[in-house]
Amino acid sequence: MHVSILFFRNFLYLKIAAALAVVALLAYTIDEPLGKPNGGTWLGYTLGTIGALLILWLTWFGIRKRRYGKGKLLLEDWMSGHVYLGVALLVVATLHSGMQFGWNVHTLAYGLMTFVILSGLFGLYAYIRLPRLRTENRAGMTLDDVMGMIAGISKECYDVAARLDDEVGQLVQKADADTRVGGSFWRQLSGRDPNCATTHALDRVRELAEGFTGTDADAGRQLITLLARKVELLRRARRDVQLKALLDVWLYVHIPMTIALLAALFVHIVTVFLYW
Repeated sequence: MHVSILFFRNFLYLKIAAALAVVALLAYTIDEPLGKPNGGTWLGYTLGTIGALLILWLTWFGIRKRRYGKGKLLLEDWMSGHVYLGVALLVVATLHSGMQFGWNVHTLAYGLMTFVILSGLFGLYAYIRLPRLRTENRAGMTLDDVMGMIAGISKECYDVAARLDDEVGQLVQKADADTRVGGSFWRQLSGRDPNCATTHALDRVRELAEGFTGTDADAGRQLITLLARKVELLRRARRDVQLKALLDVWLYVHIPMTIALLAALFVHIVTVFLYW
């Protein structure tokens, strides 16, 4: 579905966005203002108005996609338009500025808008690519399935460890009690646990197994296989949490910056009408 929005209605919104950008470029090319091009000319005001309306429309998408009532436009219409018109907005706003930038609220609004558009493009990539990576990483299973398998292996480890000495039993118990998936947001983003108790248990059991003989050696090899499998599943689980966190962190950035853009846009408009 995420890929289909780019091709929705036979590239309808790409064509609309391209037409808007081309018309704006042609108008900018043929316009001959007094002095340098800027947002205070008739074309500047026209492009500024179009840009402001586009920003409001694009922001409305964040509200519209959470409403499930019937409407004239499908959710896919809004999503496809959101992507392509967002890119066209960058062209319109740049021409509106007349390439005149400085240390002021107008440039701040432009900078915030650019950041929001670029972060939106990253979000598009993330929502196309990351869900696929999550599915491949989990080998078609859900995260609950993976965690269930980890719990099952932990029980098997207890059964095998019961046939070995107390140190091995303590390692298995600690691996079960102290191993974590997730944790702080930064730990989720890293996708790793450098102090993983299960990994430590595996390394230590391998060392101890070198001294095992007879039935203990067989149990040691079985336990190593189980712990290695558990470590691999933990790696998959942490990778899944990491990919989910990457999607979340994009929203934590994109939405607040959009709100900041709206505030800067309001100040920009008020300032223009008061002082220009």
